Amino acid sequence: MTFLFDLIKTICLGIIQGITEWLPISSTGHLLIFNSIWPMLPAEFFDVFKVVIQFGSILAVLYLFHHRLNPWDKSKTEKEKIRTYNLWIKVIVGVIPAAVIGLLLNDIIDEYLSQNFVIAVALIAYGIIFIIVEQHPKKPTIKSIYRMDYKTALKIGFFQCLALIPGTSRSGATILGGLLSGCTRTLASEYSFFIAIPTMFGASLLKVVKYLTNTGMFTLSQLILLLVGTVVSYIVSLFAIRALLDYVKTHDFKVFGWYRIILGCFIILFFYIL
Repeated sequence: MTFLFDLIKTICLGIIQGITEWLPISSTGHLLIFNSIWPMLPAEFFDVFKVVIQFGSILAVLYLFHHRLNPWDKSKTEKEKIRTYNLWIKVIVGVIPAAVIGLLLNDIIDEYLSQNFVIAVALIAYGIIFIIVEQHPKKPTIKSIYRMDYKTALKIGFFQCLALIPGTSRSGATILGGLLSGCTRTLASEYSFFIAIPTMFGASLLKVVKYLTNTGMFTLSQLILLLVGTVVSYIVSLFAIRALLDYVKTHDFKVFGWYRIILGCFIILFFYIL
């Protein structure tokens, strides 16, 4: 019976991850809040679980954009292959800041910042920023990732570092960075997807190694939960990515800003006032 409840919990977490990873509303924040209400035990396992299931979200990006991301695609011309290699270089450049700072601050973030109050403040603060940015939109000058220079990629990469604080949102930080750098909403969203691949893969690998070093091997039931959570995250991410790209073609990000503010206020009321 306990495993059945854990399985239901895992499916819920996978759905939350698949939806919130790509929307600028903080997947980690939502997972931590859900776990505060319905804890997954032991706590050390949830710490690695919430990161590992991101692998399903990565696979969704690789599947949906496999043609654009695959430099060895035989249907591509030499010029197209070179453009794909350049795309990956821009992704790697954008990942460097978060990789360096994340490795240095990983333990501090886990110990001191993974708190509901921090999540609530980050949700509200960046919700306000999204609304302000969209009320005074910058005219986009970069409409294709192939026209994005390495300096812009690095600049967006530094914005991604903001997402190390739970509640900020990795996609939200990179999308903001893209908008402020002159990218269209579609390009900002797509680059957010691409830059997530090495970022989330590295974070997942780091968490697994850390868990195995400190705790030991996963049990069979834990492996099943990780697999189920990853598969659910993958399936839901396929729909979430398509939905976001369709949405930003004709809408701005204000609705996500208001959602963040409302959710942040609810968290403060629920956990600290009521």
